[in-house]
Amino acid sequence: MKTKKYMEDLKTKSLDELNDDLVAAKKELFNLRFQNATNQLENTSRIKEVRKNIARIQTMISAKAQA
Repeated sequence: MKTKKYMEDLKTKSLDELNDDLVAAKKELFNLRFQNATNQLENTSRIKEVRKNIARIQTMISAKAQA
C-alpha cells in the first residue's frame, strides 16, 4: 500500500520538513493545473493524487502542532 508507506514517512518528518513538503506539493499542484488548462497534461488523475497528499500533509502538521 503506497498510502500507508507515505503516511509513515510523514510521521517521521519534523514540522519544518512537513512545511517544506507542503510548499512543494502546492507548487506541483499549480503546475499541474496550468498544464491541464493548456491541454498539456496527460495524466489528469495526478491532480487528485496531489490534492490528497496536500490534505495528508496538512493533517500531519495539525496533529504535530497539537502534540
